[in-house]
Amino acid sequence: MAKPKVALYWCASCGGCEEAVVDLAEGILDVVAAVDIVLWPVALDFKYKDIENMEDGSIAVSFINGAVRTAEQKHIAELLRKKSGLVVAFGSCSSLGGIPALANLTSRKKIFDRSYHNSPTVVNPEGIEPQTQSSVEGYELTLPEFFETVYKLSDVIDVDYYLPGCPPTPELIANAFTAILEGKLPAKGAILSHDKSLCSSCDRNETKPEDVAISEIKRVIDIEVDPEECFLAQGIICMGPATRDGCGQSCIKGNMPCTGCFGPTDSCRDQGAKMIATLGAILEGDDEETVEKVVDGVVDPAGTFYRYGMSASLLGGVRKEVENE
Repeated sequence: MAKPKVALYWCASCGGCEEAVVDLAEGILDVVAAVDIVLWPVALDFKYKDIENMEDGSIAVSFINGAVRTAEQKHIAELLRKKSGLVVAFGSCSSLGGIPALANLTSRKKIFDRSYHNSPTVVNPEGIEPQTQSSVEGYELTLPEFFETVYKLSDVIDVDYYLPGCPPTPELIANAFTAILEGKLPAKGAILSHDKSLCSSCDRNETKPEDVAISEIKRVIDIEVDPEECFLAQGIICMGPATRDGCGQSCIKGNMPCTGCFGPTDSCRDQGAKMIATLGAILEGDDEETVEKVVDGVVDPAGTFYRYGMSASLLGGVRKEVENE
């Protein structure tokens, strides 16, 4: 009996999701034994034409990580959708836009200006920028279009399941592979992790006061963080109340607050807005001086509240592609 075909592809991301697959350690041998990997560019030498020549739907499942930033990434995502029975948005960037999607707060023009003109280390007197088409000594060269918007995967293709995390944990990856191979999947569109907040299982819950109240926002670099006490009770922003559980509390156990990489629970529309509302509920005082003190403590609001979810947010979701915005 032929083994199910599996594809793994990397769009706009750091590569951590690919590393997470390798972090299955000896468990990856079980995966390789159970499936036929037909595409995994980061690890094995496959060609896009091999996938193009496959029958539609012949790949059992494609795991696609990374946001969609270029025309090439969109093309391969559409190709894998056509050739696959199931597509899994693998990791925060694919599911929510991830850190690349913070670029939705600026524009392509500003990014190019900084990268090719205004950076102190760039010497570009002719003002050359990447072009989708150019001629060099009689040869026609092409580059993928750099989109105005960073898209999450579901903005460009139909997605069957979502595997959260930056990156997903080896345990979640193994569980996803097992569920797919055994046909024990939830309803289409499900996020393959717990639908409860990280706070619900946090080891620091026992030290959390019944009524948390803070008068200022502190940063971990400015204070000595108590390794037992709730971060919010210490005045440190922890995205736990607005973030899905399932990560194994890796950051918390390292005495660092949650930054929100697992995204929101099913009941939350906008992760950043949920966290801002949480902070509003625990702040002491409502006078102008207190508010200003709190605001000053949030050095990077977008990077704090929307670090992984900008493409999925009300603030920086899908936009029309506009030239020279």
